[in-house]
Amino acid sequence: MKHTLRTLTAGLLLLGLLAGCSQPKGEDKAVTAKPPVAVETAVATPSELVEGIEVTGSLAPKFSAEVKSQIPGLIREVYVTEWVRVNKGTPLARIDVSESEARVKQSEAGLAGAKADLAQAQVMANRAERELARARELKDSGLATRQGVDDAESEAAAAAARITAAQARIRLVEEELRQAQAHSRKGEINAPMAGVVALRDVNVGDLASDTGAAKSLFRIVDNRILNLTVTVPSSESARVKVGQTLEFTVDAQPGTVFSGTVKYINPELNSVDRSLKVVAEIDNVAELLKGGLFAKGRIITDRRPSALLIERSALNAWNMTSGQAGLFVLSGNQAHLRPVETGRISGERVEIVKGLAVGEKYVIRGGFTLKDGDVTTTNN
Repeated sequence: MKHTLRTLTAGLLLLGLLAGCSQPKGEDKAVTAKPPVAVETAVATPSELVEGIEVTGSLAPKFSAEVKSQIPGLIREVYVTEWVRVNKGTPLARIDVSESEARVKQSEAGLAGAKADLAQAQVMANRAERELARARELKDSGLATRQGVDDAESEAAAAAARITAAQARIRLVEEELRQAQAHSRKGEINAPMAGVVALRDVNVGDLASDTGAAKSLFRIVDNRILNLTVTVPSSESARVKVGQTLEFTVDAQPGTVFSGTVKYINPELNSVDRSLKVVAEIDNVAELLKGGLFAKGRIITDRRPSALLIERSALNAWNMTSGQAGLFVLSGNQAHLRPVETGRISGERVEIVKGLAVGEKYVIRGGFTLKDGDVTTTNN
């Protein structure tokens, strides 16, 4: 019995050894080989590279006016309310100028009297000229004395002087009338420009002061043209030029990109932070933007229509100072780590100036587990 068990055991061991020896060698390698790495890829295609200087600033109306009274007086009427649109010359309010109006009427009456005096002086002068001519004729005929001629000449000269005095009187009264009329017109407060009444700080019965000490009665703004004032670091100041485009966004209009044109560049840097003030003009005819909004954007300094741009996440061991990095490029389904040279940065994308050709496929995600020569499988 024991002999039979030993025989059976030995047979089983022999079968196990034979089975192990019969297994193919390739199957052992398949069990230990690295499986393909799942990655996300993209194809290198030319695209537009936009270079710019990141800036922030505030919008303000290019044209606005603080409206004050030119003369002191009691507000008699107010014609407009806030938020209404007005044209240049639209009446806004009126000050009580009854005294000026009385002076206007008085001057008009004085002018009429002065003109009547002039007319009378001219009649008297004509009569004196005729008398002088008659006296000279009589003197020549021996029918008048020299004294008579002298008297006629004196009367003619006096009549001419009365005309001069009447004319001077008319000029004086006309000037008084112009001053009275001008003072009366100052009682009418008109809009100095077209726009929207952003502030009305006056009511009927208020006392207005003259311009020197007066507070603003109205503020008018024109939002159709806005100025966006931004600051640029001194290191970037040489890249800013008049005429460049400034693209920006505001929180009030999410997803909308607005643009303007650089119009003014301060000739000197700020002495405190060495920044450069730049003003861009914004065409806002649709009035989607308002003065006072905060804006974030960039001044476009260069555009290249056919640059190779890839995602930052695709680069390995990127040295931004030297512009050297690694990039996994696919040959078939095999990934090879290739050195590349980077250029400009545009947001989350980086320009590749050397090491990548148009049409090549490269890894953009999943490369953190890759090694040079690994087999990949794409999930995009």
